Amino acid sequence: MSRLSLLVDLATLLAREVDLDAMLSMACERVAEALQADRATVWLIDAERGDLVTRVALLPEVPQLRQPAGKGVAGIVARTGEVLRLEDASRDPRFDPSADKVTGYTTRSMLAAPIREDARAPVRGVIQLLNRKEGVFDDEDERYLVALAMQLGRALSLTTLRAADEAGPGLVLRGPFNHVIGRSPALKAVYERIALAARSDATVLLRGETGTGKGLLARAIHVNSLRQSGPFVTVDCTTLPAQLVESELFGHERGAFTGADRRVPGRVEVAGGGTLLLDEIGDFPPEMQGKLLRFLQDRRFERVGGRQELTADVRILCATHRDLEGAVAKGTFREDLYYRVRVIEIEIPPLRERGTDEIEQLANYFAVEHARRHGRPPTVIEPSAMAILRSHDWPGNVRELEHWIESAVVLSTDARITPALLPSAKRPRAGGAASAGEVRLAIGLSLAEATRKYIDATLQACEGNKTRAAKSLRVGRNTLARALSEREDPSE
Repeated sequence: MSRLSLLVDLATLLAREVDLDAMLSMACERVAEALQADRATVWLIDAERGDLVTRVALLPEVPQLRQPAGKGVAGIVARTGEVLRLEDASRDPRFDPSADKVTGYTTRSMLAAPIREDARAPVRGVIQLLNRKEGVFDDEDERYLVALAMQLGRALSLTTLRAADEAGPGLVLRGPFNHVIGRSPALKAVYERIALAARSDATVLLRGETGTGKGLLARAIHVNSLRQSGPFVTVDCTTLPAQLVESELFGHERGAFTGADRRVPGRVEVAGGGTLLLDEIGDFPPEMQGKLLRFLQDRRFERVGGRQELTADVRILCATHRDLEGAVAKGTFREDLYYRVRVIEIEIPPLRERGTDEIEQLANYFAVEHARRHGRPPTVIEPSAMAILRSHDWPGNVRELEHWIESAVVLSTDARITPALLPSAKRPRAGGAASAGEVRLAIGLSLAEATRKYIDATLQACEGNKTRAAKSLRVGRNTLARALSEREDPSE
């Protein structure tokens, strides 16, 4: 394969909505092969911590490496945005041997290029090649790696890794799957099951409250499976009239019923070679469950009005917020179908169980996304509004949070989201008790007393996290510590 055709191939790969680690890993493998490098590494700048982390590396010895920005070849490239090429790393003062000490590897030659959308854009990371198998890296290798690094930069700009501050360097490392945001312990187990489920063709049942993102996670399974190049088809079982379910799923022949003037393939045929999601399977009509069971067992079916038995090569995913066990007990959901759809079961936690940090992360992400979508300037969520978001129990989960933020972005006239732009049920009410995220101060308090009360309320809203409270108050952590010590001084 020529280098040019490889770049085209990678452009197609990077445009897909896939597991980010898989995307970067594939890029590393392909470019290492094309440039005859022994190893390849993608370092990303963590916008939250300011250092570099190996998001993916062809390093079998360790799962991950971190290093300070500005240190070593990758750090220098991240800071300066310039390409570096070392013919003999051991004799170059810019080379940092600490990674070699950790891995036991010996680096001889290196080539590293900045990852960014174009030559004027902020650096998001570094792609680094080690030890050319024949000779050293040359000018042509450098030009090729720069072109690839820009492709990676453009691809990352379209993912959920995109930095909240797009004018600054780095990325926000939100989660392993594109468009799926969250790093809470509650989601870690979900990610592990998704990765395992994607490696097989087994039927998966995604369970969780409405608005938790079951459809998004179902798509993550599909795009990280061997069927990713095939179609992903969704059937919403809540919208299917009982009399049309069979035709919708399995299709119909011409003349099968009044108005059937042509043969129409069903969703199972349309999804051939790919994945079919049966969303809200708990609402599937009881009278059709037997035919669905037969299809799940052997992938065989007949079109309505037809006599020919057909087969479909399709992977089945199911999702529901219903109590299927209760439905089985009531006789509204077949027990044999229940066991057939839950070969692999993945429980999606509600937003309230994912932690307030994740609520804040999602809110900031939606603010950026909807400002972009509606042509608004970058929108900032005020601390008082964020305190309200963090305190809400979110019965509608992620979907409800997104709707709140989208509405606030559209209604904002100054690129700020304030409590007044949030739904009326959560706004402060004049004359009443303080609502979540609001501080009521009585007239007559001294400035010192009012300050103490506000600090206490902010610290409580941040669940005792002093670093976050200081950020919310827009002061340094040392300033907050002094204020707290003064508050606690008995001589006051």
